[in-house]
Amino acid sequence: MHAMEIRRAITAAPRDRLPDLARAMWQAFGAGLLTEHEAEDLDGLIGARKALRTAPDGPRRAAGSRPRTDASMERRRRWAASGRMPPGVACRFTLAEQAVLAVVSAETAKRGDCRLALDHIAAMAGVSRSTVRNALRQARTLGLVTVQERRVSAFRNQTNVVAIVDAGWVAWMRLARREDAPGGGRKSLKSTNTQDLTRRRQRPSYGKKQVFEKAEDRATGSPHHQNTGRQHTDGGR
Repeated sequence: MHAMEIRRAITAAPRDRLPDLARAMWQAFGAGLLTEHEAEDLDGLIGARKALRTAPDGPRRAAGSRPRTDASMERRRRWAASGRMPPGVACRFTLAEQAVLAVVSAETAKRGDCRLALDHIAAMAGVSRSTVRNALRQARTLGLVTVQERRVSAFRNQTNVVAIVDAGWVAWMRLARREDAPGGGRKSLKSTNTQDLTRRRQRPSYGKKQVFEKAEDRATGSPHHQNTGRQHTDGGR
């Protein structure tokens, strides 16, 4: 009878009361009110109730780095593929984290460090605010960046200052700036004008043909050569 009462209480009780019922159940077993088989059965029931997940109230809130729109996913992929980090650094992060650090790298290349707000970085990279925090925390743990907090008061802070300190990453950004500079780092390849080459090849062939015809006329003494000579003589007169 006592076991049935505890079973009904476990079935109807909320999850936060299950530890109290488990304690009461083992006290009843210690007092001899429950057999070993009944105690094990009730303990399994309590464990099953704890493992069940209750349905959330209201609509599920979007969380994590999942993009909410196609435009966000496009921005994320574009930043991740922008080549703002060396491959040895990029391989340590997820696609979303690569997009975050690419934004930081681009801002550092312009101003020397990144002082953008977390929400600003998240909007540019197409990720969530928590993804920005995770990316910066992971980069700081690996010794790639430093994050300086600027506290103004107990309830007000300025944006953090993120500086890239990894030597390989800094050299990569310096090389990228040199390639983007006018006249530096890149070769300008000019296309070959095939029409000019064709004309140059055709002109000597026509000249040789005329020379051969004139030489043949002179050797045979054909009237074509004589008439041509008379025309030139008359023209000179």
